[in-house]
Parts: sequence; structure tokens; C-alpha cells
Amino acid sequence: MTGPKFGRRLGERIKLLASLSGTAPAETGTRGWSLPGVEEMEFMAKRAAALGVSDPFFRQHDGLAAATTLIDGREYINFSSYDYLGLNGDPRVIGRVEEALHRFGTTVSASRMVSGERPFHRELERALAEWHGAEDCVVMVSGHATNVTTLAQLMRPGDLIIHDALAHNSLIQGAILSGARRIAFTHNDVAAAREQLWMHRRAHKRALLVLEGHYSMDGDIPDLAAFVELAREFDCMTLVDEAHSTGVLGARGHGIAEEAGVAPDSIDLWMGTLSKSLISCGGYIAGRADIITYLKRTAAGFVYSVGLPPTNAAASMAALDIIREEPWRIARLRENSTQLLRLFREAGFDTGTSEGYGIVPLVTGSSLLAGRLSQALFERGLNVQPIIHPAVPEKAARLRFFVSASHTPGQIEQTVSLVGQAMRALSE
Repeated sequence: MTGPKFGRRLGERIKLLASLSGTAPAETGTRGWSLPGVEEMEFMAKRAAALGVSDPFFRQHDGLAAATTLIDGREYINFSSYDYLGLNGDPRVIGRVEEALHRFGTTVSASRMVSGERPFHRELERALAEWHGAEDCVVMVSGHATNVTTLAQLMRPGDLIIHDALAHNSLIQGAILSGARRIAFTHNDVAAAREQLWMHRRAHKRALLVLEGHYSMDGDIPDLAAFVELAREFDCMTLVDEAHSTGVLGARGHGIAEEAGVAPDSIDLWMGTLSKSLISCGGYIAGRADIITYLKRTAAGFVYSVGLPPTNAAASMAALDIIREEPWRIARLRENSTQLLRLFREAGFDTGTSEGYGIVPLVTGSSLLAGRLSQALFERGLNVQPIIHPAVPEKAARLRFFVSASHTPGQIEQTVSLVGQAMRALSE
């Protein structure tokens, strides 16, 4: 992926990282070439420094980051963790990890295809397939790479990939790499998706409809039943990214299908990550057995990558077992998220389209205000990250609150109070 489009995307990402930073970059030229966007990055860094906005990224946490975290020895209420169900650091999980560590070591030392296959790989894959009501599953070492390599392998030039406009970067990059035609439709808009399919489906060989179960920027969910019917109408395969919905949606945490009352086998491919509710690292695809076998034999991100480490698999297996045994964690997460959403709205804050499942944005409408508010809250003992342009449109700049079952009602009430204090101080 080279050329001017790649350069522009790289420049945008550099500006995003630098727009709140007060740190100047190194020399721009190396052996006669320079990175696109470096001059803009320098300008934004100087502008942020002049406004007194410090860099909120890459802060070093001193220990386990849960409902609270330690940064430079100070405790903060923490809303920047994917640990939705409060399982990170659970003694039962650590015990299972220690067992795997002593038996298998820290790595499987090879690609699974050639010499890295271990019993825990299939154990985890069977458990995840059962979790999603699928025939089989393949686990990979990176959630981002799972989407990229799956879409790139399954789709081809002449095919069509139609996806929600707010689809994750990994889905978009996989679609681009596949060579298929890629068309986005208005977020969560079934009618808009139907219009695109009506105009373009017949001109392509195969089609894939791509959704997310729980959108990570806005905290809302799609009308899954309507999209399933749409896919049937236009002969589309379906892929649903459950990264932020596994362990979050549905009374038992089985995701968007359980939440929506839709038969799991009405979806062709379920994608998920191990790094959120399953407190590890990696990604997976669950679906028809023949598709999974095909991916295991051909998908570059699996074939040419080392297998999932023993400790990662053990942590996720332990998390799945605990979620089955303790569904109260999912109910607690929903209670906490609903409380935060309700209190923010009662205080007059813009929370966008969030439905209170685990992600609550606080829309500021300005990247500068988002950065200043994040810093003001950090100074008051609250850790929450800004999401700014170009990651979102400027008018949609926000703070993004990831809620956990381990947050207390008192912490949530204190959070809303601190946000109110900081907003008033910034407006003076």
C-alpha cells in the first residue's frame, strides 16, 4: 500500500498523535526523503504547547489498570480500559495462566501450521465456536490482523464489500487489501445500505456485508435482524465484528445475536477479540467449518504468524468460564453504563447515540476542547482519553468513557461531578 493516498493517511495519523502533544519531532529528512505530514505535526505540537495542552497519550501506568489505576504514583478513576467485566487480575485467571506457563512456557515458538499447534489452541477455538453458535473457529495473535487477513483472503477483485461508515480501521484496511470494491453506507442506516446494494450488487460476483456488534466510538448497536434480512435479499455473506460486544451484550454476554434475539447461524462470520472482556490479546473468526479450514490453510496473518502464546489462551479460557458462572458481571456493567449515561444527559452533556452498554462518549464538538477537558479531568484524578479529528469529524470530537463492572456507583457519580466542575472552569 504505497502512493499519495497512503501518504495522506499517514500524515493524518501523525497529525492526530501530535495535535495534543507538546513534544517536537526529530529531524524530518533521512537519506533524501521525509515523512508526509511532519511539518503539520510540528505546527500542531507547537500550537498545543502554546495553549498549555499536554500530551495525553502513552502515559505509563504503574500497575494493573482497572476501575482505578496508578500513574506516577497517583490513583485515578480509570475510564480508559477495555476490561468491561473487571476480570483482569482475577486470582482464578492468574492461576490458570500460571499452570499454562509452567507446562508450555511463554511461546509456542512457531506457526501453528508447521510446528506450533498445542492442545489449548483447539480448546479455546471450540469454546469460542460454541459461544457464537458456530461450527468452528480460528484464533490469531492480533485482533487488528484478524480482520485484515480475513477480508483480504476471502474477498477478491470483482467482489463487493459494503460496510458501515463507522467500521473499524482493521475492517477497512482488510477491504482495501482484498482488491474488492468497497462502499460505505450511513451509520446504522438499513435503508442507506439497501440503496447501495440495489445500485451495485448486480455488478459484482460476491458480496460481503460488514457490521460491528457494538460501535466503539459511539456505543450504539445495529438493527441486526433488519441487516440479516437485507443480506438475504441481496445474496450477501455477513461478517459481524464483536470486539466490543462479546461479554457486553446479551444477558449471558454472548453478543449482539443474543441481545437482538437473532439466530447466531444467520451470520456467516463472527469476529471477536481476546483483548476486551476476555482479558488477553489476539483475535478470532468463528463460522462455517469449511471457511475456518480455508483460513487456517491460506490466510497470511495466520499461516505466517506464530501461534497464540499459552498464557494468552489460558487467560481467555478462564475468562469464558467465569463469565458463564457469573452473569451478574454483565448485569453490573449494564447498570454502571446506564447510570453514567443517564447522569451525563441529566447534566446536559451530549452523549451522542450511545445506548449505555459499556461505551459512553461525551461529545465536545471541538478537538481543542476535548484535549483541554481531558487534561483538566486528569488533574482532578480522572483518566479518560480524548478522541479528536481526524479520527472523528471535528464537530464530533469527544471524550470516550469505557465503563467496567468493577466501577462503583460512587465513582460514577464522582465522575459526572468532576466533569461538571472541569467544564465550568474551562468556560470561565
